[in-house]
Amino acid sequence: MKRKLGLVALFLSAALAFTACGSSGGNGEEVVLKVGATAVPHAEILNVVKDDLAAEGVNLEVVEFSDYSLINKALVEGEIDANFFQHKPYLDEFNAESGENLVSAGGIHIEPMGIYSSSISSLDELKEGDKVGVPNDATNEGRALLLLQSEGLITLATDSLDQTPEDITENSLNLEFVELAAEQLARTLSETTISVINTNYALEGGLSPLEDSIAMEAGDSPYVNIVAVRAEDADNEAVTKLVEALQSDKVRDYINESYNGAVVPVF
Repeated sequence: MKRKLGLVALFLSAALAFTACGSSGGNGEEVVLKVGATAVPHAEILNVVKDDLAAEGVNLEVVEFSDYSLINKALVEGEIDANFFQHKPYLDEFNAESGENLVSAGGIHIEPMGIYSSSISSLDELKEGDKVGVPNDATNEGRALLLLQSEGLITLATDSLDQTPEDITENSLNLEFVELAAEQLARTLSETTISVINTNYALEGGLSPLEDSIAMEAGDSPYVNIVAVRAEDADNEAVTKLVEALQSDKVRDYINESYNGAVVPVF
């Protein structure tokens, strides 16, 4: 009986190794790679390369999250093998706060952040005391405030990403800042005069960044969206194949044709 149990345990261990990130597909074995992502555009882009990776022996499983604050935690805890939803400053902030060591396996695209409104069509229409929605996570809030500064609405103490409305030194219109989870900003647009929204959530909310935004970051924004992994998986073969597939001409063409400049390839 003990021998049988030992064989069962050995079989289960082998099965887990077979599906884990880092398994070799050299003997025709299929490697399962679970990648966490927000729905738009990240999951959409990942689905473009599923068949290409399957031909390389990698079974790509796209795990969609509606709350992006959970995706890095899922990666740390081993629920997924990689993720694709964030820019490097956000990853750096997560590592600094959590003490973890997630790393970038490669950059894919930029999503310029935009300013949106359901009540005005120009920033010149803003009035005294109007409400401004901004993301409440550290890096995206600072990024949003820097965009508002670039449009001449406020002045900040520094050009650092690590800023909140408390760091505003000039606010001539006495704008009221409403700090919300980034995924809520498009859904609550009618409750603010303007909101600064990440492109992925603008797209999910049915907004067209180029047609509906009042203002946008410049196309050379430094916030490159990356594939992130645990440090020990940085050179993993399946991850390397994923990044190569995402940095292909096929994906570049898909991004350019599908998002009309709201998502910009960096490769």
